[in-house]
Amino acid sequence: MAGETNEAGTTVPAALDEAVPPPIFVIGSPRSGTTLLRLILDSHPHISCGEETHFLRDLESVVGRNWDLVATYGLSREWWIEHLRGLYDTFQAEVLARDGKSRWAEKDPTYTLHLPFIEELFPNAVYIHLLRDGHDVVASFRDRWGYKSAARAARTEWARYVHAARALGRRLPPARFLELRYEQLVTDPEAQGQRLFEFLGEPWDPSVLEFDPRDHSATERYQWFSAQQREAGGEERTIYRSRVGTGAASLDPLLRTILRRRHGALLRELGYEA
Repeated sequence: MAGETNEAGTTVPAALDEAVPPPIFVIGSPRSGTTLLRLILDSHPHISCGEETHFLRDLESVVGRNWDLVATYGLSREWWIEHLRGLYDTFQAEVLARDGKSRWAEKDPTYTLHLPFIEELFPNAVYIHLLRDGHDVVASFRDRWGYKSAARAARTEWARYVHAARALGRRLPPARFLELRYEQLVTDPEAQGQRLFEFLGEPWDPSVLEFDPRDHSATERYQWFSAQQREAGGEERTIYRSRVGTGAASLDPLLRTILRRRHGALLRELGYEA
C-alpha cells in the first residue's frame, strides 16, 4: 500500500499509482450532511472513511504559512510535497490494512477551504461535494452551535464553502467531481447511492444504507445528536428526511434576512429560493 517501485527504480506513492483507486474527498459546508455520506462510504466493503482529523489542513502549514522557516533547511517545496504525501499515504495504508479494505476516503468540511493544497498533494483525487439548502444549514448551525454561529453561517460560511467547492468542480473533468444534493440523498438514498458508487467505480451494495449497527468510530456526540433528530422527527430509519426544507420556516426573521440579502442570488441559482 505504501507504493510500488517502477522500472526506473523510483517508488511511486500508492496515492499516485494508476493501478490503485484514487483517494476520495468528501467536501461541502459544515452541517450539510457530510457525516451521513461518510458513514455510507465507510459501510462499503472496499472503502474506509474515518473521523475528521484535520490532518491535511495542519500539514499544509509546512508549505504554507510556515514555509519561510521550513525553506531555511534548503529542501525544495517539491521535496516536502512528496514526503508529506508519503507520510499520509503510509498512514492510510495502515488503516486500510487494519480494516481489510482497499481504498481510502477522507471527510472533512474544512478541507473545502484548502483544495489547492489537496490537489497538489493528490492530483488524481476524486471529490464528492454534498450541497444542502442554506436555510437548513443555518438552522442546523443554530441547533448545534448556537445563534452566533448560525449568524456567521448565514452571513458568510455557507456561501463561502459552496463557492469554493463549485469552483473546483468547474476546473475538474466530470470523472473527478460529483455534486450530490443532501435533499435527494435522504429522500431517495438508493438512487443517489447507486449514482455515487457508479461515479467511484465501485460495485453497488445496498447494505451501505443500513450503517447504524456497524462500528464506524463515530463520536458519541454524533450518535446522540442523530438519535435526537430521528426521535424529534418521528423517524426510525437510519437515513431520515424529517429535516429537509424545515430551515426556512424555523429561522427567525433576522437570520432569514441575513441569508437571503447576502446570498439570495446563490439560493436562487441552486433552486433553494423561488
